[in-house]
Amino acid sequence: MMGFKPCEEQFQKVDTNPVIMVNSSLRLKSIDVHGKLTGQTGNSRKVDHMEVSSQLSSTYLSCTLSETELSTMSIIWQTTSLLLLLRCCAPGFCMRDGIVGGKVSIPHSRPYMVYIKDSNSKLACGGFLIREDFVLTAAHCKRSHLKVYLGVNDTHILPHGIEVEATPHPKFNNAPGDDIMLLKLKTPATLNKTVNIITWPECENKEISKDCMVLGWGWQDYVDGCPSSVLKEANVTLIDFKKCGTNYTLCTNGSIGPAKGDSGGPLVCGDAAQGIVSFYTESSGVYLTRYTRISHYHQWIDHIMNKTYQQQLKTWRGKLYELI
Repeated sequence: MMGFKPCEEQFQKVDTNPVIMVNSSLRLKSIDVHGKLTGQTGNSRKVDHMEVSSQLSSTYLSCTLSETELSTMSIIWQTTSLLLLLRCCAPGFCMRDGIVGGKVSIPHSRPYMVYIKDSNSKLACGGFLIREDFVLTAAHCKRSHLKVYLGVNDTHILPHGIEVEATPHPKFNNAPGDDIMLLKLKTPATLNKTVNIITWPECENKEISKDCMVLGWGWQDYVDGCPSSVLKEANVTLIDFKKCGTNYTLCTNGSIGPAKGDSGGPLVCGDAAQGIVSFYTESSGVYLTRYTRISHYHQWIDHIMNKTYQQQLKTWRGKLYELI
């Protein structure tokens, strides 16, 4: 499953209290940004300033310093290391972020995209708006305190979150298959240029374009990284259904596609959302991504949404009778 795992859990612990090593002659040895000894003792020389590279990881210092200067320098190293750690783990500041092989989407050019986040676990997924009051996403993204954010481009600038009522497919059991969920918005969306719906297929036998696109705020690397703060997208190509294995999934393979944090996002083929990002497998460096095929579940989707609509009509009629 590609449920989002918080970035900070992906990084190895960094020693934020580096100790500068000196010998009896007060000559420094090379120390990397983790505070580990990496070089050899250099010749003693007096300096008026220190030259520190922008990357810090290849910094080498060789100078004669007083104990006061060493103490001050140690504090600087500690502060710098801590700031680097926080910067590395903050979404949007990663060297690797976004869909693998993706590019940054034009802001608000995909108004159907929805950012989903659990207020307790901080798990984040993607989703897409298919009606003013319904978002479609993956069932494995279900948590107890989900909120949806509409019209998002940068997750550092989130609008007011909307509470939802989650309805995962009844056959989903935290395993591949039936990985689909509807989120009923407690406050329907107001459609405009930055918030809009995307069409979805209602006929399972209709031919699907092989040229598709995936979108999300997930990682750019399948192994490690941080979530992207901005929406990214990538072009992918559907493989033959026979190689995919089932009639309720769609598949793409290669080194480009969704990764952790992209779960629940749409697979857009032509002008319609045909699939939902579910999970991927890896074999000999080749990644096979599976998507829940939306058309296979169109009756279930219609049933849930129409049920809600009928309940709303009943409520409206009751209020109308009261007025009369």
